[in-house]
Amino acid sequence: MKKNLLLTLCVMANLFLFSCKEEEEDPLPTSAIIHFSIVEKQVAFTALSVNTNTYLWDFGDGQTSTEANPVHAYKEGGYYTVKLSVTGGTGTVTTESNLAVAITPYVLLTGGATDTDGKTWKLTAAHSKNDRLANADQTFTVAKGAPAELPTGAFDLFLGMGEVYNDTYTFHYDGKYSHDVKEDKAAFSGLVYQMVTTGGAGVVNQGGKSFGLCTGKFTPEANATFTYVVKEDFVVPSVYGPGGKLTYPGVSTLDFSGKEFLGFMDFQRKVILQDITDKSMRVVMYMAASANHVPLNSHALILTFSLVE
Repeated sequence: MKKNLLLTLCVMANLFLFSCKEEEEDPLPTSAIIHFSIVEKQVAFTALSVNTNTYLWDFGDGQTSTEANPVHAYKEGGYYTVKLSVTGGTGTVTTESNLAVAITPYVLLTGGATDTDGKTWKLTAAHSKNDRLANADQTFTVAKGAPAELPTGAFDLFLGMGEVYNDTYTFHYDGKYSHDVKEDKAAFSGLVYQMVTTGGAGVVNQGGKSFGLCTGKFTPEANATFTYVVKEDFVVPSVYGPGGKLTYPGVSTLDFSGKEFLGFMDFQRKVILQDITDKSMRVVMYMAASANHVPLNSHALILTFSLVE
């Protein structure tokens, strides 16, 4: 009887030890989730991890850390991909997360310091309710004969100038600028501008002549640059202003080197950036449509650009 009891106890002990051993050999898998909070350019990271011994953070700007919960300050605002590699009992696991740090209008325009390709934009055929052909006055009233809101594909459907929706404009974080006029080698332009500067020889498509619009030959400049100003009092030559000038106070502007421009080629190259998001921006471009008042602006094109993806 005692011998049987002793045998039973030994068997139970072996089963218990075997069970414990198996449990030790089957730990929870190593895993990690990135948690973060952003204040301006400083980001506090937390590794929510299981069965982890070591940590390696790659902050996406060339800097790294081996802390479990580091705080990192980015030098530049922009979009960053953060990677976390953790090593533990069941191996190494890597996870990543995308951050938008200190996103300013300039970052929205260019893609930020880490976007080596820059951001490319083009006129959208899906015009917003704010798009219109306006007078170059203080409040951009709708021009005579123009619709209050441009319908979808207006330049194509009504003027036969659908090619103006194809040209692209690329902004880089370092201030470089490039422009692609596509197959027709022409740009959206003012008819009076073309007559004054080329005698009409530069006109390619004058389907919009009733509104003073056309397309004109243009060769994009190599090594072009742009300048963005967050806020300034912008003085524009205008037939509506006293002494031939109007001032738009506290506006954001874009200006370009040489003869480069955005969207519309005319005497006035500097434009107002009215609004911008990650995938859309609205710009005010000027046109001198009165041959009697050149180069004073008589009209403005308020048009929306969309991101080329």
